[in-house]
Amino acid sequence: MKTRLNLTIDDHVLENMKNFAQKKGESISEIVENYFTRIIRNKKKKKNILQIVEELEPPVVELNADLKDLFYKENAKKHGF
Repeated sequence: MKTRLNLTIDDHVLENMKNFAQKKGESISEIVENYFTRIIRNKKKKKNILQIVEELEPPVVELNADLKDLFYKENAKKHGF
């Protein structure tokens, strides 16, 4: 279902959009709808690195743990040395 939308924009912008739409062979409504769709789709997909890091579970490590020793022990388990 399509719904009407009233926009108020500068006359100069509207004239430029009419020319642009005519060159592309699309209506201004199609261009606006495609733009809105792209914004919504990109908003859902993109996460910045901070959002990704915040979603990670924090590691379970003792406060007084020797991280270097733990690293070598984990690698020894993985690689058998």
